[in-house]
Amino acid sequence: MTPSSPAIETAGLAKRYGDNAALAPIDLVVPLGQRVSLIGHNGSGKTTLIKLLAGLLDPSDGTATICGHSTGTPDARAALSYLSDQPVFYDDLTVRQHLEYVARLHHTEGWEDQADWLIESVGLRARADDLPATFSRGLKQKAAIAMAFVRPFELMLIDEPFVGLDRIGREALLELIGWAHDDGATLVVATHELASVTSSDRLIALSDGGVIFDGDPGVADPAALADGWFDTTASDEALEADRPDDEIGH
Repeated sequence: MTPSSPAIETAGLAKRYGDNAALAPIDLVVPLGQRVSLIGHNGSGKTTLIKLLAGLLDPSDGTATICGHSTGTPDARAALSYLSDQPVFYDDLTVRQHLEYVARLHHTEGWEDQADWLIESVGLRARADDLPATFSRGLKQKAAIAMAFVRPFELMLIDEPFVGLDRIGREALLELIGWAHDDGATLVVATHELASVTSSDRLIALSDGGVIFDGDPGVADPAALADGWFDTTASDEALEADRPDDEIGH
């Protein structure tokens, strides 16, 4: 990390697809250690912004740095962990093998105990030696959560992580996010989960690719600002995932 560099800094960062602006030019500074909630309706630009910061998309205009390093560079990738709303797995690796792969890739010491604790925390102990490629969406998300937290990071980018999670998964993820923040990590969470927003230091709301609010969640009423954007109860899919047979079936 470059001394005194913010966790995230963008200047005129924008993304276009032809004549369509997925993300208007954004100037953004996120200090180290801040917990940010990113909200907005579907298509507002949340995922585009996160993928640009993660180095998974090339900007049409502007620049972005992660802990002082240009996005997409090895140093930037080493500093951040990315939890996608659509996790991808290797077909022939078990949950535990995925965690080992990620941990060893990032030279994580003592990863075995961390992996066991994460697997237990998200409720996958009985499935640790199964292939996540065969899992339901909720179970895949649990495996992805464990993978995201098994390695060291200075910044975590999280995109709609609560979709499809049962109660155990939602509570475990909220606790993991809180603990990471307490340990000094910077977190940016794109979410419709109101509980996550109210625990944040900062709220950024997007609409049609532009920022419509950036400030203290306690100043704005998030639910009023983003009418209809929040899940105040578990989704049908998440409730379905609470069934015991979901934990043992596919």
